[in-house]
Amino acid sequence: SFLDAILYEGKGKIEDLEILNPYSAGATFDLKDTYLDVKVKLKNNTTVLIEMQLSNRFAFDKRVMYNACKIYANQLESGEKYYLLNPVIALTIMDFTLFENSPAIINSFVFKEEKQNYNYNEEIKLVFVELSKFNKQLEQLETLAEKWLYFLKNAQLLREKPETLEVIPELDN
Repeated sequence: SFLDAILYEGKGKIEDLEILNPYSAGATFDLKDTYLDVKVKLKNNTTVLIEMQLSNRFAFDKRVMYNACKIYANQLESGEKYYLLNPVIALTIMDFTLFENSPAIINSFVFKEEKQNYNYNEEIKLVFVELSKFNKQLEQLETLAEKWLYFLKNAQLLREKPETLEVIPELDN
């Protein structure tokens, strides 16, 4: 429900997923090891890397790109064909503002043509959620994504599940 709300605007595109080992060793001894918070494979074979970050660390943006590209490249072994590659989405939920010039809470990036702004492909997508920009109150929540963001930002303050969040049965557990 959360991934569908954030990545696909709650359109029900995620039918099923498998939680994978979040540790990703380098394919060679020279590659840096990677530790993620959660790694899942969707039914359509897209891998989603989920990371929560409380503060903006030096070269944070490079680390997000590195992790996504590494997972993408490590799908193939020697001799395998490139068409076997599946999309990778790096979803980063942050408790700070990374994009000062954007009022958007969710920013999504793919490779685009520089002057005409059309997509090259969406094999690697970076999605950033800036919780620091989310300030809606319970009575203002409209979309499923807003309800999930409210929960993420305010979970430590909640003593019971607000009626507004009843549309999210996953929060009952």
